Amino acid sequence: MSQIFTPAIGQYDNIGDIILRRPLLEWLRPAGELHVFVGPAPHGFEASLGLQAHDHVYRSFSTWYLAGLKSALAGRASYAFKPGEIQLTLKGMKEHVSMLPLLALLRLRGGRVVRVGSGARNFARWPRLVLWPSVALSNLLFWRDRRTAEHLGSGAVMPDLAFGDGDLSPAEGPRPWMIVSMRGDRHGVSDAWVAAVRGFALREGLKIKLVTQVARDAELSLDLARRLNAELLQWDGKDHDFQEERLRQAYREARVAVSDRLHVLIAAFTHGAVPIGLLTDKSDKIARHFEAAGVASVHIYPDDRPAEQLIEAMRTVLLRKRELFDGLAHARVELQGVRQRVLQCLAEANA
Repeated sequence: MSQIFTPAIGQYDNIGDIILRRPLLEWLRPAGELHVFVGPAPHGFEASLGLQAHDHVYRSFSTWYLAGLKSALAGRASYAFKPGEIQLTLKGMKEHVSMLPLLALLRLRGGRVVRVGSGARNFARWPRLVLWPSVALSNLLFWRDRRTAEHLGSGAVMPDLAFGDGDLSPAEGPRPWMIVSMRGDRHGVSDAWVAAVRGFALREGLKIKLVTQVARDAELSLDLARRLNAELLQWDGKDHDFQEERLRQAYREARVAVSDRLHVLIAAFTHGAVPIGLLTDKSDKIARHFEAAGVASVHIYPDDRPAEQLIEAMRTVLLRKRELFDGLAHARVELQGVRQRVLQCLAEANA
């Protein structure tokens, strides 16, 4: 039986990383026996990955890596890179360089290497050369945004894996809430931004709820809840399953989600809320990942605009609700096609 080695490490205080990694494990499981490296993940993060009793789970990198080399030498191993951000920095290249001996050996012995759902965080030139060998050793390459594919010069584009999560047919019941969740590591949230959110909620008859999907955002969530006179769904970074279910319920009850976090917007969107990327800076991350999924122009750059103009921009996104959800339906179909490609590729291992 084929053995598939894959890392599932990530930002352990980030529910979004669970939403990304769990679907890939589900995709891979029918193709072989999973060998999953979770590293020093807290119990809550590991438990939320949906690992099963017959999956092999490793906390020791060396033990996992040696098992991979042994399996590759026997002609039974394949490898799947984890989805999510690739930091094109010296630190960010560690995984890609360290895996080269394993990748080369398993390819020589008939194994397969797949990389789906990844995207660059930055676009420095020289780390691209460091990344190139692991890209060249990949049998299947699907990036989650076009800019990454163009920067690295090979591979196709797919929707982010998280677009396949959530309710396949979200209910159209009462949705009295507007979800707000902002990054705690970006520039300060301006008074105009706060006024726009408050004014938009008032015009649309919505109640505001601050939620924390990434534990390190908790301090800003508390501050914004005070400034917006809003309810607060806080999180201390523990019991990931419990917080994820609370978030899902909040998203099911929301008509709109406002955030500068990509996977807050995607998670709310896949539960029926209209995503509005009301940004505080010029980051293109939300724009390029939604565009890759066929859902364009949900982002709003501040450009020092007054609150009234930001409110109008938010209303423009909301009025495109049907178009946006049609795009989501198409993205889900695309993801099923990529899943079939992954299974076909892995089925060819050692054939």
